[in-house]
Amino acid sequence: LSELEREYSDRGIKLVEAASGWKFNTNSAYSDFIACLWPEKHPKFSKAFLETIAIIAYKQPVTRGDIEDIRGVVVSTNIMRQLLDRGWIKKDGRREVAGRPSLYKTTDQFLDYFGLKSISDLPSASDFKEAIDDDSSDQDSEKFL
Repeated sequence: LSELEREYSDRGIKLVEAASGWKFNTNSAYSDFIACLWPEKHPKFSKAFLETIAIIAYKQPVTRGDIEDIRGVVVSTNIMRQLLDRGWIKKDGRREVAGRPSLYKTTDQFLDYFGLKSISDLPSASDFKEAIDDDSSDQDSEKFL
């Protein structure tokens, strides 16, 4: 596979390792050309949907109660169903407390969708802080131009 990966590196497609195995992707050097041929409509996710999947990804395994404690609002059954239907989360046992609530964690499909090999590839809090700092410094410099 490593040999095939090297062989395809200079072509229109490339072989890349993903969480669920290996897959062929379009070489990013040709993405503008491909985008013109096959316009893709990215799904629009609600803020609640994104907050829920982020909490599950960073705090897994979590219960719905854990998510509600962090977000401060009730987790919509529809959001949990969407995440389960997409295959982005799965049940991972039950917490040994009263009521035995289900524990949820992310799946390899979630990692594949976001181009991650493992959950440890998620950005850290410091990555977010740097991105925010970079964004605010860009805006500050635009004020003076």
